Amino acid sequence: MRMPRTVLEQKIRERRMTLEEFAEFAETFARERGEPGTLGLRHLHRLVAGRKSSGEPLGPVRQVTARLLESIFETGIEELLSAPSAVEAVGLEVSAEPPGRADLEIAAALEWLDERAGWAAGMSRAKVRARVRESDPGALLDQRAWRAKVGRRQLVRALDRYYDASASGHGMYRVRYGDEEVVTTVFGRPDWWDGVAALDGQSDRLVFNTEAFMPRGVLSARGVEAAVYRIAESAALGVRVANLPLYRLLNVQVGEVLTGTVGLAPFIEYALTVDLLEREMVDAVSRRHGGLPLRDEYLPDVGAVLDPAGRVCAGGVVALCAIARPRDRFRGEPDFALLVQERSGSVLNAAGRLAVIPKGFHQPLNDVRADVQLGATLLRELEEELFGRTEVDTTSGECRAAAPMHPARWSEPMRWLAEEPGRLRLERTGFGFNLVSGNYEFASLVVIEDEEFWPRFGGQVEANWEAVGLQLYSSLDGGLIGDLIARESWSNEGLFALLQGLRRLREIGGKRVDLPEVELSGL
Repeated sequence: MRMPRTVLEQKIRERRMTLEEFAEFAETFARERGEPGTLGLRHLHRLVAGRKSSGEPLGPVRQVTARLLESIFETGIEELLSAPSAVEAVGLEVSAEPPGRADLEIAAALEWLDERAGWAAGMSRAKVRARVRESDPGALLDQRAWRAKVGRRQLVRALDRYYDASASGHGMYRVRYGDEEVVTTVFGRPDWWDGVAALDGQSDRLVFNTEAFMPRGVLSARGVEAAVYRIAESAALGVRVANLPLYRLLNVQVGEVLTGTVGLAPFIEYALTVDLLEREMVDAVSRRHGGLPLRDEYLPDVGAVLDPAGRVCAGGVVALCAIARPRDRFRGEPDFALLVQERSGSVLNAAGRLAVIPKGFHQPLNDVRADVQLGATLLRELEEELFGRTEVDTTSGECRAAAPMHPARWSEPMRWLAEEPGRLRLERTGFGFNLVSGNYEFASLVVIEDEEFWPRFGGQVEANWEAVGLQLYSSLDGGLIGDLIARESWSNEGLFALLQGLRRLREIGGKRVDLPEVELSGL
């Protein structure tokens, strides 16, 4: 499920067109009327997202483009590029008449909620509509900013108090970087964090279970209330959500060879249940009250954390990306460029948090069995988040290719990296369960080792809509990276992947790396 980001995108959907179809239609429209201007697909993606190529809000649009769109829709360009109202976006009309055909994406969430709440069909629509009417978008934005101020250490302390891991042989990920000890909410065993394996399809051997059972049942009153609020809030703030399948972890054995089993779960099942635990915990910490009824229900103890089959245990691959750069008259010696992102307000959670990039849910595109390997997700996220392949963005739902990650469709940078062995290194550097919501996290490292890449393609590296900014650090700047690590705005899984990646990079980077040691300091 993903809400339209602009009136332009909403109007294209109303015509029952994909972006590809509309771009072709616009070209034909202009040609038949003798009007100047064409509308390229990549440019159209930026317009419907309401941003320039830099990721910033759109400035003035070219006059020929504006005239073309205004002629097609008979609507001013300012309105077309504005955000639709929350009520219009979700198809929840404020009239007394029954609502018309709802957007298919929000309808999936409403249908799910009717079923899981034990309601008659249409009851969830009325509940969400009432919540949208009551919502003040300004207050919701203030609330989101307020939540973003809750520091990572505060969450670590709160979750450490909630879970007693003393007898389990597990604990929170804890390291020393230089003189500073860092603790995250990633939970596991030291042997899960002390090995490295190539993501080559040989050492990551997850398998797909077609008969995996997903626990279901009627939601509690508290669970229903939280789900209604999440749907209404997402609509009001234009949060992008796609109800596509996620790989749900059933069991895992971590070693030199990773083995385990996954099934599938719809994203809505995750987003409206266990993913609500983070917001509940943040609110509890910031308001200094101890009530955590959803956590008590969904993830009450260490046993539940270590039993992924007993819940919707979704997760993903988070990777530190290091790109070799040659000697430069401004920077000096050869180094690695290290990439860090700040998550945008359009993502479902962790808005405003720092994270490594790429970062993505482990989920299939079209080939459910082949895509189960971690390397497949990591390559897809590289293409989408750094190399501009919008067609593999799982939130868009607009890709028609049977094999969107076929080598013939790769971006130019990815094709160049694949031409010769040794240009690209993909490694798994750690695994753990994030106590925030019970997600599984595979920390990874992407190293582009051929320094010719940066002069050729460095200018094409660009974060997608999920980030509001992309920060670049040098592997020779140990002090600056130390200051970065100490920032409270990190997501816990992002910091886990950063630190594990730095540990490995220090081992393999040679003279390109001048960083303090990252040393595991026990449970």
